Order: sequence, then structure tokens, then C-alpha cells
Amino acid sequence: MPVGIVIVSHSRQLAEGVREMAEQMAGGMVAIRAVGGTADGELGTNPDGIREALAIADGGDGILVLMDLGSAVLSAETAIELAGDSLTSPVILSDAPLVEGAIVAAVEASIGNSLDDVAAAALRAKDLQKVAP
Repeated sequence: MPVGIVIVSHSRQLAEGVREMAEQMAGGMVAIRAVGGTADGELGTNPDGIREALAIADGGDGILVLMDLGSAVLSAETAIELAGDSLTSPVILSDAPLVEGAIVAAVEASIGNSLDDVAAAALRAKDLQKVAP
């Protein structure tokens, strides 16, 4: 099973939009879960929701987590701690840009690359140039 991807945002709509784009680019070949907002629907992050997404994305070949802002990182770290030994896959928290990184990661995962390769490709998305200098 390809590397799973979890997208964490402070906004449920943003997380779902990124998931939609990444899934289409990967042709539906990768387990991509989106987690955004608090349990009551406000802006924020929810470690329990992230933990649940990690469990669903855990196919055994690894999970790459992409996040939007600083406290999303803290929530993802907390979710991994909460999951404890229940995850069978290694997890990497990515410093990649959320949108570009998720799309690159999804494509790389869809062709069967390893977690380390998927994570490295997502991180290189930081160097993608959108506008010519």
C-alpha cells in the first residue's frame, strides 16, 4: 500500500480543498486524510481528530503529515504521542508547503516511492517557483 498522507489545517475547508487537489493528482491511488478545525467547527486543530486520521492512513508503508501553521505541528506531535504504539507505520512531519507539498507527495506516493522519498520530494516543493523573477 502506498505511503499515506494526512493534511492538517486550522480550517476544515482548507484541509479538504488540499486533499481534493492531491487526490485528483494522484488518481485516487493514495490514502489521503484531511483534518481541520476544532471538534466544534471553529478554526484550530484537534489532536484527537489527527490521531484518527493517522490510524486511517496507516497502511504500513509510512505516513507523511503536512501542516499549515505552527500550532498544527504541536497538535500533530500530540496526536502521534496519543497514538502510541497503535500505529504500524513510521510517521514523518513535513516542513513542506501545504498545498504544493501535498500534491507532490501524493504523486510520489502514487508511484510507490518510499516514505523517505515522498517526504524528500514534498520538502523540495519549497523550491518551486511560481512567478519568474
